Amino acid sequence: MAQNKQLKVTLVRSLNGRRSRHKACVAGLGLRRIHQSVAVNDSPQNRGMIRKVSYLLKVEDA
Repeated sequence: MAQNKQLKVTLVRSLNGRRSRHKACVAGLGLRRIHQSVAVNDSPQNRGMIRKVSYLLKVEDA
């Protein structure tokens, strides 16, 4: 059985004054507050959300 790769995503900048679609992408990744980290599956859908709001995030291999 193949093991799913995970990415560790951390919110490093505020959501104040950001576009509503960018806020939705951050929420879709499961992030709520600055310096919170979550592990997400490395899927094309998650990669797209990460790419859209990359200026707000720090991404590492989990």
